[in-house]
Amino acid sequence: MSIDMANGPLTTLPARVEPETEHVLETGEPAVAHIVKTEPGESAAAKVLEARIYGTPLEALCGHVWVPSRDPKQLPLCDVCKDIYEAYRAFNDGLNQRPSE
Repeated sequence: MSIDMANGPLTTLPARVEPETEHVLETGEPAVAHIVKTEPGESAAAKVLEARIYGTPLEALCGHVWVPSRDPKQLPLCDVCKDIYEAYRAFNDGLNQRPSE
């Protein structure tokens, strides 16, 4: 279809459809294990297990978001998560020396 206008003909083009792409939270294999952000009284181990079963993303103390899929004991601990946890420990009695699983 073409319409003659003052600036030239107007042409109708077909709509461009962009293919849907899946949003990937993390690229490649994780290089470090992160400490899961939890609420008071919430079990980090239960939260990780649920995320592994349902494939839901978790947020680490450092802000990293990922879907857990492997054993974190095989990786070194994230330095940023470790520093944040140690800062929490300094102000909160009763926190373990190391975060529980």
